[in-house]
Amino acid sequence: MSEFYKVAKVDEVPEGTKKLVEVDFVPVLLFNVDGEFYAMEDVCTHDGGPLGEGFLDGDEIECPRHGARFCVKTGKALCMPAVEDIECFPVKIEDDEILVNID
Repeated sequence: MSEFYKVAKVDEVPEGTKKLVEVDFVPVLLFNVDGEFYAMEDVCTHDGGPLGEGFLDGDEIECPRHGARFCVKTGKALCMPAVEDIECFPVKIEDDEILVNID
């Protein structure tokens, strides 16, 4: 059965920012883009780099190692050197809590 985990409070991820959390030993990046929350695995598909250390520009995150860019809404790889998309996770908000499902 799919389980949602409480990972942060809504006010911990202001609009236009990101936050690294861990869900059942999986590093997950949370994003707040225009008031909507998204979650993806914190690993660049090009070389395993930490996306959480990268630059968030609107709905795109750039890997700090080689500049690969990904859409935080879909996980789609947007430019070289990455060609493989990143896994995104379902997010829901309950009261003031952000919940993520990594199953």
